[in-house]
Amino acid sequence: MSSNEAFKALADPTRREILALLRRGEMTAGALAERFDMTKPSMSHHFTVLKEADLITSRREGQQIWYGLNTTVVEDLMTWAMGLIGDGNQKGTKKQ
Repeated sequence: MSSNEAFKALADPTRREILALLRRGEMTAGALAERFDMTKPSMSHHFTVLKEADLITSRREGQQIWYGLNTTVVEDLMTWAMGLIGDGNQKGTKKQ
């Protein structure tokens, strides 16, 4: 995962909402698209950005594409983010 791609993906509120919906479990592209007032090409673009950032997985089942949250990458990203705020006891940080 490129952190630049992940941050680009997370910068958009629509993509953050897609990730929030996928927290509940896999959903089809159509079911996700129903939640947003935008064209199919726009939704497809959001899915592509999320897939390129490795934040979601996809699988085809017949004519349907199912998307799911890539929890491993999301957990890695959260661990990294939490490390930024840490407890202040790490080398190179000042305690207040």
